[in-house]
Amino acid sequence: MLGRLNHVAIAVPDMKAASALYRDTLGARLSEPQLLPEHGVTVVFIDVGNTKIELLEPLGENSPIATFLEKSPAGGMHHICYEVDDIIAARDRLKSQGARVLGDGEPKIGAHGKPVLFLHPKDFLGTLVELEQAG
Repeated sequence: MLGRLNHVAIAVPDMKAASALYRDTLGARLSEPQLLPEHGVTVVFIDVGNTKIELLEPLGENSPIATFLEKSPAGGMHHICYEVDDIIAARDRLKSQGARVLGDGEPKIGAHGKPVLFLHPKDFLGTLVELEQAG
């Protein structure tokens, strides 16, 4: 079921500062910022060859990233994203094994234009897991 690691997401309080750090200090090439109001975030992707780093900044008052930053004001790792071949089959299998899917359980379109789901961190060793439809 589990495919390749698609990205590691880092919540940041200031996208301009975080982007500058990765670009100027680490020499990374960054995507243009994408506003994703349906997810309450602005994202920037950093391609590191075999996967990506996703910088997440709150967008709007109800952003889940704002809540995360209240607890960790400097930012930090927010979630990891794995690809799956069939997101509906993966969801159904995980739910049958007791895993909790966040939200209404239906995939939403993510930053890559593909369906995504999030799994409760308490079911995965304290880590928020995102599943993204491969291909």
